[in-house]
Amino acid sequence: MPTTPQLIPSLIESAASAIQSHAEEVTALDQAIGDGDHVVNLQRGLGALSKQAESLAALEWPAALQQIGMTLMASVGGASGSLYGTLFIAMGKAMKGREMNPANLAEAFSQGVEAMKARGKAERGEKTMLDVLIPVADVLKSAAEHAIAPGQLAEEVSRAAEAGMESTRDMLATKGRASFLGERVIGHVDAGARSSQLMISAIAEVLSGKSR
Repeated sequence: MPTTPQLIPSLIESAASAIQSHAEEVTALDQAIGDGDHVVNLQRGLGALSKQAESLAALEWPAALQQIGMTLMASVGGASGSLYGTLFIAMGKAMKGREMNPANLAEAFSQGVEAMKARGKAERGEKTMLDVLIPVADVLKSAAEHAIAPGQLAEEVSRAAEAGMESTRDMLATKGRASFLGERVIGHVDAGARSSQLMISAIAEVLSGKSR
């Protein structure tokens, strides 16, 4: 794992590529039970990050994470921008004065997810991206405790993210537009869960040393 954010351009490119490759699918999911603009909003945020990629790579992790968060909050808009912005800003704060290693990353990600839960007033089981992010946080904690190899960790993170995403299919929604649709949302995967799963899996591959 890099001690400085040299991989940030690759991480952004990989996340953006994953969303672009599945744009129609995620948009269809969002049109079924959401507002239909989720992919457009995400791509606007990822585009803004792409323009800053080289300057972000020159920063230390705490500053880079906080800058990513502020950029997403300003460019994505809506609930997703606020939530992703909160995640990265909280991670940046948690990393201050710490080196980047698996244990500190796991702790920072956990704190970021907790901040998201507080901002969105949501928990696991409510058909949101938290159904992906909370299981991933748990895997990162466990991996840090057991010194799992990067390749195995990437596989476990991707598996947890996919299982979390798939779990939203049979859930009722309590947040956003989907919450007004009642049982009609059952059978549909949450678009935010799918997009977060795609980006997390892509990022995990880069961090593990694998190429997409």
